[in-house]
Amino acid sequence: MYSMYRKSTPRDRGFTLIEMMAVIGIILILLGIALPIYSHSMARAREDNLRQNLETLNRLIYQYTQDKQKAPQSLDELRTAGYLKAIPEDITGSVDTWETESGDDVIMSLDQTDTGGIIGVHSGSNQVGSNGKSYSEW
Repeated sequence: MYSMYRKSTPRDRGFTLIEMMAVIGIILILLGIALPIYSHSMARAREDNLRQNLETLNRLIYQYTQDKQKAPQSLDELRTAGYLKAIPEDITGSVDTWETESGDDVIMSLDQTDTGGIIGVHSGSNQVGSNGKSYSEW
């Protein structure tokens, strides 16, 4: 009687070199499509984080000035006054690269008595963002 299942020989096991090359080729094509999309999304996430940090720092500088009737002298002063838990990282990955904008003659509040201090903050990076502007101009 003829068996429905035949016994495999050593030659019938595994994949051929052509099959393996075809699978590897397909994987490489998919990686070639996915990696640029992934790197673009990572860059966009870093830029969104920078934008959010800039908005937060500038808003807190304004709030500090409104509350204390004087502008903060540094970002560390915002942290020690309790407006920040920690100074956020710039897009460079460091907290030391923030560029502060001093406003010696600028009054941000009607009750402000001292005109010295910082009135804004910018990134210290000279790299160009996806919108074509340098991060330091944001």
